[in-house]
Amino acid sequence: MTQDSFARFDLALDAAKTPDDAYRALDRLVRDTVGVDLFTIMTMDLDAMEARRIYTSDEDRYPVTGTKQITKDRWYNHVVTEEKTFVANTLEDIATVFPDAKLVGSMGLGSVVNIPVRENGTLIATVNISDVEHHYTPERVAFCETELSAPAARTIQRGKELQG
Repeated sequence: MTQDSFARFDLALDAAKTPDDAYRALDRLVRDTVGVDLFTIMTMDLDAMEARRIYTSDEDRYPVTGTKQITKDRWYNHVVTEEKTFVANTLEDIATVFPDAKLVGSMGLGSVVNIPVRENGTLIATVNISDVEHHYTPERVAFCETELSAPAARTIQRGKELQG
């Protein structure tokens, strides 16, 4: 199953005609492997300290909208400074770093994993996966870090190529 999922991802990514096609390929891979209810991608401009959602799997409830300021908080230290994957497995923990926690909770979500994507050592994006509380077990998080980081980076790169 997992190898089939990666093979389907490779084919879909290669066949992508738009950035959203590429992002949907990664969305499907994540759904097939670790599971996700809400899948989003944010680009990061650390010079301007701004993030922009460029893809969402749920445009109605969690749309792609404008930019938001990046603040130097626990999330920033963990993802940007320490270069680690961020995990919060309860809505209470999500609320300590994300101001839209109430919206997240209203969607039935309570856990999140942010997979960092770097280019030349600089954070350029995060792939964000959310599901019910406690969904992202240590095994699923490890899979995200070891098996999904490279496809995430390839997807972001492919999206950039297709924008051109």
